[in-house]
Amino acid sequence: MDIAALIAWLVTALGGFYMLGIWLSHGGARDRSSHLPVPVVLGHFALAAIGLVVWIIHVITNNETLAWTAFGLLMPIALLGFVMLARWTPVHRDRTAAPAVADRSAPAERHFPVAVVTGHGLAAVVTLVLVLLTALGMGE
Repeated sequence: MDIAALIAWLVTALGGFYMLGIWLSHGGARDRSSHLPVPVVLGHFALAAIGLVVWIIHVITNNETLAWTAFGLLMPIALLGFVMLARWTPVHRDRTAAPAVADRSAPAERHFPVAVVTGHGLAAVVTLVLVLLTALGMGE
């Protein structure tokens, strides 16, 4: 189950990297119109990267403490993810309500594909559940 969690975490990370790239390429880090605060985005990214490294080390060493550490890191990662989702949702609604608005003045996160946001969130939930089940010793 630890390998399944690793795969789910990697899929989640790919979606996150893709959205981070979109956000940065559209000026999200320097754009005052962005609804996603830079510390939240970078905190989510940094904690997720650290958690993934911890999980990889757990998979290699089978250290139970590292499994629980990775799960503990997933809590603030998920919280920051929910904060960003809550702040992205009105931007997405504005996009669908007024698609004729010039993209230059739109927040960077307006360019996130809904399928990627949804897939990232679903993969994150799967990751969280698999990491918890592994930490609990299930599936061994």
